[in-house]
Amino acid sequence: MHSNTRIDRRQFLSITTAGLAAVAASARAVDAQAPQAGGTVAWHDVRQWGLEGKGWTDTARYFDRLPAKAEKTVRPPVWGLSRHSAGMVARFETDSRAIHARYALLSPTLALPHMPATGVSGLDLYAQDREGRDRWLSVARPTAQEMEMRLAADVDPEPGSGLRLYTVYLPLYNGVTSLEIGVDPKATFRPVAPRREKPLLFYGTSIMHGACASRPGMAIPAILGRRFRRPTINLGFSGNGQMEPEVGALLAELDPCVYAIDCLPNMTADLVAQRTEPLVRQLRAAHPKTPIVLVEDRTNTNAGFFTAQRDRHAGSRAAFRKAYENLVDDGVRGLAYLEGARLLGDDGEAATDGSHPSDLGMVRYADAYEKALRRLLK
Repeated sequence: MHSNTRIDRRQFLSITTAGLAAVAASARAVDAQAPQAGGTVAWHDVRQWGLEGKGWTDTARYFDRLPAKAEKTVRPPVWGLSRHSAGMVARFETDSRAIHARYALLSPTLALPHMPATGVSGLDLYAQDREGRDRWLSVARPTAQEMEMRLAADVDPEPGSGLRLYTVYLPLYNGVTSLEIGVDPKATFRPVAPRREKPLLFYGTSIMHGACASRPGMAIPAILGRRFRRPTINLGFSGNGQMEPEVGALLAELDPCVYAIDCLPNMTADLVAQRTEPLVRQLRAAHPKTPIVLVEDRTNTNAGFFTAQRDRHAGSRAAFRKAYENLVDDGVRGLAYLEGARLLGDDGEAATDGSHPSDLGMVRYADAYEKALRRLLK
């Protein structure tokens, strides 16, 4: 996020959005580590029953995160990043012992220097166990812009009805243009519509977007969605989570069970001071009782060696804390404040580049979030 890291914010943004402006001719590939899915597969288009994790239905492309009208109101980088499918999931039940996937990606950029293709462009398959927990089963390892593969084979039959609930997490740092789930032709297949519970809504930076999870199910919102058994909406915008009023107006259109505002890694102290209170008041005007949690920036894991990083953390946090205290003093209720110093732990082992969490860092973030959210959602 900062110039002291190996990949700064501008470099990271240019890498992640480069493919959006140059969607080349697609190449179809078959997973070399699994047999090809052929004519013996029954295919089901996820658009037929709906994706969970979409805040709006009036999108320019089905797999976009913001409504079509946002193209005219938000900055171009925010709009471009909103074409990524981060946070979206498809759910279904089947007794098929093999699960296949066929999907096409918006961008030919499948991986990033510090984030693998499985996280940037992969599909992540979870299955519900006998205790009702969603447990990881398999991940797609994309090698081309269009993929057809068998995600799992010879899955143990589910006792009783034979139907097992599956969840597929969509790519974090790429867009999707089509997605089909394939099962054995003689198997039962039941689409599971998006849940109606109010979602957890996360607005933030590349960290919330999913950098640098090894696979989509390891992003912070995905982990918390499993722990709370609730839908989540991921509105992380790499390098561009800046508490802008145009984005705030869109957030206010939604009706989540909680707003999590986690933008400090993309903001200077001056910007934090200018925008925090207006954003909270914007949300509170639309939703007088919805809890809002304000989250500080994580401490870079190498900040102990760089005065500039420590000063930046201290400055933005002081401005953020002051804004929070002003809001509380002014009678704004339903606010919570999550400190950032220990979001990544204190051993320096939980980031890929000092800034972006590894899977370990994502779990530590989720642990801290869970404590704060459970207090708010009692």
